[in-house]
Amino acid sequence: MRSIFSLLMASAFQLSAVAQELRAPAYPLITHDPYFSIWSNTDELTSSATTHWTGTAHSLTGYVKVDDKVYRFLGNAEKQYKALAPASDDVAYEAVYTETAPGSEWMKPDFNTANWKKGSAPFGDNKSLVGTEWRSKDIWVRRTFNVSDKINHPLYLKLQHDDNVEVFLNGEIIYSTKGWTGKFIYIPLNEKSSQVKKGENILAIHVANTAGGAWLDAGILEEKVDKSDASIETARQTAVTVKATQTKYTFSCGPAELELDFCSPLLMDDLDLVSRPVSYITMKVRSADNRSHKVQLYLGASSNIAVNASSQKVSASQYKSGGLSILKAGTVEQPVMKKKGDDLRIDWGYVYVAAKSDNHVKQFVSEAIVPGKIFTASASSVKEGKQLVLNSIFDLGNVTASGKEQVLMLGYDDIYSVQYFSTNLRPWWNNDGKQTFEGQLAKASNDYKAIVQKCNAFDDKLFADASKAGGDQYAHLCELVYRQSIAAHKLVKSPQGEILFLSKENYSNGSINTVDITYPSAPLYLLYNPDLLKGMLNGIFYYSESGKWAKPYAAHDLGTYPLANGQTYGEDMPVEESGNMIILTAAIARQEGNADYARKHWSTLSTWVEYLAKDGFDPANQLCTDDFAGHLARNANLSVKAIAAIGSYAQLADRLGKKEIAEKYFSMAKEMAGKWMQMAEDGDHYSLTFDGKGTWSQKYNLVWDKLLGLDLFPKQVYEKEVNYYLTKQNQYGLPLDSRKTYTKSDWIMWTAVLTDDQKKFNAIIQPVFRYANESSSRVPLSDWHETTTGKMVGFQARSVVGGYFIKMLENK
Repeated sequence: MRSIFSLLMASAFQLSAVAQELRAPAYPLITHDPYFSIWSNTDELTSSATTHWTGTAHSLTGYVKVDDKVYRFLGNAEKQYKALAPASDDVAYEAVYTETAPGSEWMKPDFNTANWKKGSAPFGDNKSLVGTEWRSKDIWVRRTFNVSDKINHPLYLKLQHDDNVEVFLNGEIIYSTKGWTGKFIYIPLNEKSSQVKKGENILAIHVANTAGGAWLDAGILEEKVDKSDASIETARQTAVTVKATQTKYTFSCGPAELELDFCSPLLMDDLDLVSRPVSYITMKVRSADNRSHKVQLYLGASSNIAVNASSQKVSASQYKSGGLSILKAGTVEQPVMKKKGDDLRIDWGYVYVAAKSDNHVKQFVSEAIVPGKIFTASASSVKEGKQLVLNSIFDLGNVTASGKEQVLMLGYDDIYSVQYFSTNLRPWWNNDGKQTFEGQLAKASNDYKAIVQKCNAFDDKLFADASKAGGDQYAHLCELVYRQSIAAHKLVKSPQGEILFLSKENYSNGSINTVDITYPSAPLYLLYNPDLLKGMLNGIFYYSESGKWAKPYAAHDLGTYPLANGQTYGEDMPVEESGNMIILTAAIARQEGNADYARKHWSTLSTWVEYLAKDGFDPANQLCTDDFAGHLARNANLSVKAIAAIGSYAQLADRLGKKEIAEKYFSMAKEMAGKWMQMAEDGDHYSLTFDGKGTWSQKYNLVWDKLLGLDLFPKQVYEKEVNYYLTKQNQYGLPLDSRKTYTKSDWIMWTAVLTDDQKKFNAIIQPVFRYANESSSRVPLSDWHETTTGKMVGFQARSVVGGYFIKMLENK
């Protein structure tokens, strides 16, 4: 063990000797809430279309014209398709189908389907959404489509299925998979393209409904490939930097230099500002050759920012208000909160693009514009359509070395944000319903300089504080995750007048206000504004105290985003969630220096601690927050959570002057800790389960014993575990436990805080930096990844990365 440990320490010293900028797995551009969130997933901003965190295109495009030459500096063209056999979201179609096994030749072109039924797509079990209801175990569908022209471009299968699917084209299989999709996926056919023939073609699909919902809709598409415009050059990206509230790019555009800054001013000491869903896009152009150049800037925003699916029809307009020129777009249908789930985008409310109104600004709505004609396009606006573009052109005139600046604002008014126990709640900034979004845009415009100055100061201080706490690599990680964590929440006010800061369990199951999402997220909010952490706990307290949740332990969640009407997760996590709620209430008291918040909820906390006193120490076969790893009985780390929660309750009782209660529960927790050390003892470490000798796990829950000053466990327990962990690390991090090689990076951060030795801390943190810097999974940072390959296993864009701030919290 000693030789491995020495090697790790030498490696840590070598890595820390050289400061390293972080290559982000994805770059945050517009970050406000789970629906209004736009990212770039490539190193070069021009290499791909910008997307929503789910990966669906939310395209922003930017061009600069320097004298007579045009350069593209933002985004890339989205794929466009011609439907050979359209899916139902494009054009309604009929097909023949059967729910009885038709025999082995059913997919062949000459198969006789005279006995099959006719039905309209899509096929599924949701009567309100489908064309043909299907509730049996299997369905076989055939449709005919005609092709009149030669196929010259790549073909794609457009498919949404639930569950297992087989797809045949003219009798030959072109795709099969097990599982389901909640949206259309586009599958390249590549070498299968030759199977499409001129004249009649048969698309045949079999879907096996194995569990849950049922769905089938499909089509065949040909990609539209436009010839590149030789007159357009790609601006050369020379730098990119991610700060806490800003992402900054620099480009060389021939004889000019362009600085591009995306600023989402999420300053947590100002809840009105955090709630205002307006980001700034600042473009600064200067001459790079000391000569004067005529410069025009263009920025286009897709109306897809306001839809769930690109097939949805939108209406758009251009107008002026409060000294601003404004573009606005939203769906014609406006189905407010009609959909719930994970892989969804908002399709109600309106996206806004705004700039100060003057003679240098031209705005209009259009269908897609050929890049070479952007600066000469007609300003006559399109009012309705699909996949429209909101265009803004700025004539900067002559630009010299001193440069000129243009600011564009991108905002989103969701009108109603979430439903909370059957009441639709407006966003925090418009809680009284008397504000207008034009008013918010005007405030954002008027306060621009002051806000950016505050953001610059905050960004600098965050980096300095994080670097002091854990080094530059740690500081870069904190910068990367700051906006991601905040933007996975929505800020509203409850009907009872309480703050609600409701998380969405992104790229997981879409739950709203999940307690074991709040728990790992908490350090960021304890550090910068504990009121926001209260906003994560208030709904769960209300759920119990209103009688809507009658169980003697805390609920798992409040529903499925955006509907917070009661738990929808299929199984409770009694020890996990009760422990989380008590520990975080104690952390709020520690941070605020009083237990007023705990006093308000004392009866509920007492009910939960009694459950833990009875069933928490040696947990039954139940789930914990790491539910993806499955059920586990006698979980030693979960037991630590129960012990820490009981100790936290005792600490709260002491703060409230309840001395007898404090002594009772502190003694109980101390006795449990001693017993835990005996039962989990496994030589040079502590085991995964009390009866699982030869196993191990990260005991990240121990961190609260340290941070809250409970002192239930001797420091030797922390160091014994940390020293053992240092022998178990892989290239991209410390595995979660001995069962698998995957990990959760938020828990690694917590585990690292168990040591007071900076070298050991660095040795644990640096593989996480390596993962973020080298991962081939180009998505908003995944917190669940493989330590051997650096690839995401699941989850992305989640709020739990707020847990990275635990080292800064410890320092404070």
